[in-house]
Amino acid sequence: MDLENQARVKALAEQYGSDDLIVILGGAEAESCGLTAETVSAGDPTFAGPLAGVPLGLKAYHIFELKDEIDPGIYDEQIAMMEMVMDADAIKGEVTTYRGA
Repeated sequence: MDLENQARVKALAEQYGSDDLIVILGGAEAESCGLTAETVSAGDPTFAGPLAGVPLGLKAYHIFELKDEIDPGIYDEQIAMMEMVMDADAIKGEVTTYRGA
């Protein structure tokens, strides 16, 4: 997660609180999605950005995990192809780890 996005997420969490705010990811690699999920939950593990040492406690979900919440036509048109070519199970597993679910 780049520094600019860390700053945006931090500002939104400060403005709206962490209880009703989630982060939706769309990355293609499990490791990078996991790193982002960890960053918005426990703080930036690289200690390089605005979230270094700042545990926001936000829950992150990959878009693949929200399939049942999205209109099937839109999901098929916009997301389904990517789900077929990416390792969706690995991505979902990695992101779930940082939600404590």
